[in-house]
Amino acid sequence: MLPLLLFGGASWAQDTPSGTVQISSTKIAVGVGVQWGNGTLTLNDGSAHEFKINGLSIADLGISSIEATGEVFNLKDVKEFAGSYSAPQAGAAVVKGAGITQMKNGYGVVISLKSAKEGVQFTFGPGGVDITLAN
Repeated sequence: MLPLLLFGGASWAQDTPSGTVQISSTKIAVGVGVQWGNGTLTLNDGSAHEFKINGLSIADLGISSIEATGEVFNLKDVKEFAGSYSAPQAGAAVVKGAGITQMKNGYGVVISLKSAKEGVQFTFGPGGVDITLAN
């Protein structure tokens, strides 16, 4: 598994978030291709959109559930939230303990995600992270 790069200084995100996300999973498995969990995207206008996230796992063993929160940036249309997300490009500095994981999709939407449990590190599955909106 490719470790997700954590960094504090460089950022893909704009200054003003488009909304927030809350993600939770109670079925964490060790291995590749884990179905990580479900979440809610809440836009600044107050509308809420449910989604599923695949391919994001945690590096820590022995954790049976996890919650994460974050901000979403550069989102112009809710349809652009779904898609494949990747980590920052190779060569970005890894900062242990920074607590923020950023990922970006092909539309330029950035999710800046933080685990509710201190010290948890996120990792990407081999194909990146996929988000699908619920109907």
